[in-house]
Formats: sequence, structure tokens, C-alpha cells
Amino acid sequence: MNKSILQLDIQDFINKNLKTDLKKLAFEKNPFTEIAFSEILNQIDNKAKAETKLPSFFGCKNIIYPSKTSLEQTSSEVTAKYKAGLVAGKSLVDVTGGFGVDDFYFAKKIEKVVHCEMNTDLHEIVKNNFRQLAVTNIECFCGDSHDFLEDSIAVFDWIYVDPSRRNNLKGKVFMLADCLPNVPYNLDFYFTKSQNIIIKTSPLLDISAGLQELKFVSEVHIIAVNNDVKELLWILKKNYQDKIQIKTVNINSTKNQYFDFVFDDVTTNILFDFPQKYLYEPNAAIMKSGAFNEVATQFKISKLNQNSHLYTADTLINFSGRVFEILQNFDYSKANMTSFLANKKANITVRNFTETVESIRKKWKIKDGGDLYCFFTTDLKNKKIVLVCKKIL
Repeated sequence: MNKSILQLDIQDFINKNLKTDLKKLAFEKNPFTEIAFSEILNQIDNKAKAETKLPSFFGCKNIIYPSKTSLEQTSSEVTAKYKAGLVAGKSLVDVTGGFGVDDFYFAKKIEKVVHCEMNTDLHEIVKNNFRQLAVTNIECFCGDSHDFLEDSIAVFDWIYVDPSRRNNLKGKVFMLADCLPNVPYNLDFYFTKSQNIIIKTSPLLDISAGLQELKFVSEVHIIAVNNDVKELLWILKKNYQDKIQIKTVNINSTKNQYFDFVFDDVTTNILFDFPQKYLYEPNAAIMKSGAFNEVATQFKISKLNQNSHLYTADTLINFSGRVFEILQNFDYSKANMTSFLANKKANITVRNFTETVESIRKKWKIKDGGDLYCFFTTDLKNKKIVLVCKKIL
């Protein structure tokens, strides 16, 4: 870490250029001799990105930002705050510290947090930032977290792991055993140091595959922000053998949407029906969970088709997803498309349909946008249909 980055004139330069085109700025002469211009440009770029992702850090003076990759991999404050709501107690050790955003929020709920980071520069950056943020209950350890745990006689209330999805030999990976650290391999050791483990993984990890690699899983949390799945959280409790709870949340600026169910419970007596007055589309977190029959059961609505993952009802309900009023419902045919949608403007979604959004737009000359929402799907008789809707929620 180059401490020169904290000089008042350099910080002023960074703040004045947050809206500047960095490609053009890169061709200008470095006004500072004590630091490489590439380091300054990195600070400008990452601080600009932090304005929405990390507003508490952005709003604090003298925060130093890490490499582009480290910032991309760090949790947002929104998801870090959610994680902090899952823990309580006196102590937590983060064995994969990184930029420390999660620990910043864990420290609001836990008496003492230990941040372990092997990268010396990142370790120094994090220490600086915690000082600037006036956080006093986080201990920063520079080195291998495995060594820290082996040398420590403490038993922690929680261990937090965010394994790197980049393996030096295999590149970008998705199986937990291929990540660094290898969590499945280290689990027995971790459980000698804590009864509770929380693991953050990529949203691309298949839930069933993750459950096969792990043991003692009590909960899996699927976190979406503005209908975009950001991460999976796995809560492990030593010797836990009961049913696994799947908890989904879609966090947005108006109202968070929650949907929970028990993994592998068999849902029967699913209702199917033709399109009624309202159309219901589950949010991204529910879609990731795969609990499509459970949606119909819990909300008491009907599925259009076993494979469409769209639902319908004559009544308006409080739903975890988007809600539409169906204005028109017709069979997908040349005559109907020519009469109702050709050369118009609409938002298009395809579900359980043989054509793509792009091919439909091209074939019928439908422009993107507007107030109409058109779903191209299949009904319970496996007939291709089009639902023209207006969005309610």
C-alpha cells in the first residue's frame, strides 16, 4: 500500500475526477511524482463504483480502495447488512477477509471480529479503512487463516468463509472443492474452532451440488438485489441433522420479498389452469431455488404449465415477484400476431416457448419497451399462447 495516496492534494484530485472519462484522463500527465498514475486512476475508478455499492465507504474520507478484482468480488453493503442479521454472539473469525465489507457489518452485531488476509497490501488497506470508519472491535491478522486458527486457543461463535472462485490451476471454478480455501476438506477442522459456519458462494453454484459437498447444513439463503441473484449463503451447525430450510429474499428499495420452504419436501396437489385475470412471475431468488410447485401451494395460485413457471389467479395477492393484469390472451399464430402485436412496442418474455425474444422481435417487428408486457409461453394443453399484460407490481 502506497500511503502517499492519502495526501490531501492526491485525495482532492481523486474526488474532483470521479465523473471524468478515465480513458481520456489516462493520457494526461501525472501531476504527482510520488505515486504511479495507474494507482491514482485505480482509486478514481473504484471510488466511483463504490458510490452505489459501498455508500458508507464512499462517504468516508481517506478510504483506500483495492484492486479492481478485489472490489468486484467484495460484497455490497446491502448483502453484507443482510448477512450480519444472521449472526449474533461475542466472536467471529473471517478466514477470507478480503476488502472487509462483510466484517464492517458483522462488527455491528458481534463483540469481536477477526479479519484474516494473506495479501499484505490488502491487509494494510483494510486496517487503514477500519481506522477511518472508526471501527474498534475488528482485529486484523496478516497471514494464513489456517495458521491463525491452529495457533489460537479460542473457540469462536462463528466462522465466516468466502472462498475464492478463482483457482490458480483451474481458472474460474464453481464447485466448492475447487475453490480456495477448499471448504469441504477443511470443514472438520473448522468445526473444532466453532459450532457455526457461514459460507458465501457464487449464485451459479447449484444448490443440490452444494449440499452434496457440505454437511450439517441447516439453512441456505438465496439473496437477490433488485431481482438479480448476488450470492448464496450456507449456514452450517455442527452435527445438525434436521430438515434444511431454504430462505429466499429479493431486496429492493420499496419492499423486500421473502419466500421460504423446506428443501426436498414433496409438494403435491398442484393446480393447473388456463390464464385468468392476473399473471404472477416469481422473482429471481425464487427461480434460483427451483421451488416452482411450492410457489403454487403457498400462494394458492395455479400454474399455466408444468414447465412454464408462470402462475395465474382471478384474485390479486401479495406476491414475491412481478404481478400483471392480463389484457389479452390468444393463440400464437400469424393471424393473431398480425392483428394484435406486429409493428408495436412491447416488453417480451419467453417461458417454455420454442422461439427466442430476438427471433420474435425480428419476425413481428416488435420494438422494445413501452407499457405492454407480452409473455410467450405454453398453456396446460401444451398450446403456444401469448399473454398481453400491463404491470401492476
